[in-house]
Amino acid sequence: MPLWMRKTLVILITISTFGLISPPPSLTVPVSKSNDTSKQDLVNPDLTAEDDEHLFQLEVEEDEENRQQFIETTMTAVQDKSFEKFGQKIGPVIEDEFRLAVLPKIEEVILDLTNQYPDYKLHNLSITESPSGGYGEKIFNIYDNEQNKDLVRFHVRRDHPPLEGYWFNFHYHTYLDTFQAHNDLGSIYWDKNTPPRWKT
Repeated sequence: MPLWMRKTLVILITISTFGLISPPPSLTVPVSKSNDTSKQDLVNPDLTAEDDEHLFQLEVEEDEENRQQFIETTMTAVQDKSFEKFGQKIGPVIEDEFRLAVLPKIEEVILDLTNQYPDYKLHNLSITESPSGGYGEKIFNIYDNEQNKDLVRFHVRRDHPPLEGYWFNFHYHTYLDTFQAHNDLGSIYWDKNTPPRWKT
């Protein structure tokens, strides 16, 4: 790979991840001009350029499958945590609207987050926290096990605008602003009557 391309990739990776992720060593280790062996010679001298390209395509496909599997597993856990929070009284009433309006937006946020991580680091991300019951807002957090910190916190708040009844406002907070900003995911109308407590 040309040196200018390697430097460009290092800069792009660093900028796009806000410096949280280091570029892979293959981009940052200088190429020795005295050692004139190509990458292909180091891997297998019998491989042709066509074979090497095929191996790269297989590796990319495998990475995409791993990422897709991670997203599917995470979204299953997201649904489980959400419906655990809603409980038996709220869950059946808002289930359809939650699946149509809010869940796809949660998936977008998770996709954006995971795109900041290389495939080999996705295993460091996990869903933590049991959803809070009662009147608490917490649904679940996305946690980085390697850095020991929350990255995104997903919440649902009860809103009661005057004369409008009760609404469930879904939103999230990120570590980028120390969880201060309220990022809206959507609201679901409940009723004019007070909703039951979470997890009941």
